[in-house]
Amino acid sequence: MRTEPKPSRLDRISARLDREPERPVLDVPRMTRHRVVLFGATLAFYLTIVLAVVLTSWLVRFDWQAMLFRPYQQWPEIHAFLDYWVVLGQRGPTAVMVAAWLGWRSWRQHTLRPLLAFGAAVLLLNVTVAAVKYGLGRSGPHYATDIGSNEMWNWFQAGSDIFPSGHTANAVVTWGILAYLASTPAARRWLSALSAVVSLSVGLTTVYLGTHWLSDVLLGWAAGLLILLALPWFEPMVARAEAEIFALRDRLRSRSTAPAPVPAGPVEVPVALKPRSPAQEEPAAAEPVSAGPEPLSTAPEPVSTARAPKAAPVYLAPGPHTARSERTPVTPLGTRRPPQADRVARGTATSARPLTGG
Repeated sequence: MRTEPKPSRLDRISARLDREPERPVLDVPRMTRHRVVLFGATLAFYLTIVLAVVLTSWLVRFDWQAMLFRPYQQWPEIHAFLDYWVVLGQRGPTAVMVAAWLGWRSWRQHTLRPLLAFGAAVLLLNVTVAAVKYGLGRSGPHYATDIGSNEMWNWFQAGSDIFPSGHTANAVVTWGILAYLASTPAARRWLSALSAVVSLSVGLTTVYLGTHWLSDVLLGWAAGLLILLALPWFEPMVARAEAEIFALRDRLRSRSTAPAPVPAGPVEVPVALKPRSPAQEEPAAAEPVSAGPEPLSTAPEPVSTARAPKAAPVYLAPGPHTARSERTPVTPLGTRRPPQADRVARGTATSARPLTGG
């Protein structure tokens, strides 16, 4: 009985993702005119913040006032709670939580787009924010030494990678991607409001703890929003990546289910057997047949002169092949009864027995 091989976990996941008719029609955001206007306004705000800090404008003075106010000393009772709340902006824990949720959505919707879009957003976040952080080299409030300065270009000083705020930008992108990938307009509105509240509170928490300037938080909000607004430009790349992943999956599946090649063995050359000619068969036919009852027919069948003799099949061994009627009968000669001493052969005269009188 032939049994099919048991599918592996990867095969079951791939088969689940391959159910094309069950995939819902997703509303993929497009780069509309309204989105382009928002992107341009956010980019202008981003550049304004950077210019204001570089020129040591009123924004830098306000940073120093907020830092010297020391909010963590003014409201110490909420310090313990905000130490945990700020974790919602850390890249590692939030990426794991959101990736788990989007992975479940990919399983239910049979598409890789949620995970691929989230991966593209995180990649853009790391590249853009890290480039500005290390390019400007601004020191944080705990490492500031010159009151009133912008604390820029300190590339070789500890804590000089805080502008823009990575916690704030990560909170905007990580929680905003849920609103970006929402399936319905109502869910998109609710998730947008939730992500805005989380990102704003995380940014202000870093100011409360004294780990960031207020201008760092403003630039972090702008940096995260720019990435979310620019994601529709990367949707074609996400679609191509998904198609290539599924094509690679199909190639690996076809390769794993292909039959194993049979090892090649030595090839023997078949030998064709030639039938015997009528001249070679005549002496064999003249040989005497063992004694026995007269066969039904001992005369060979006449061969027609108008038709060539029929060749023997090539798979028969060489030699004379006699008909069944020409073979030695298998029935033994004579009677099958065992000989008895007091029995007389049939047809011989028997002597009269003397009668004995009493």
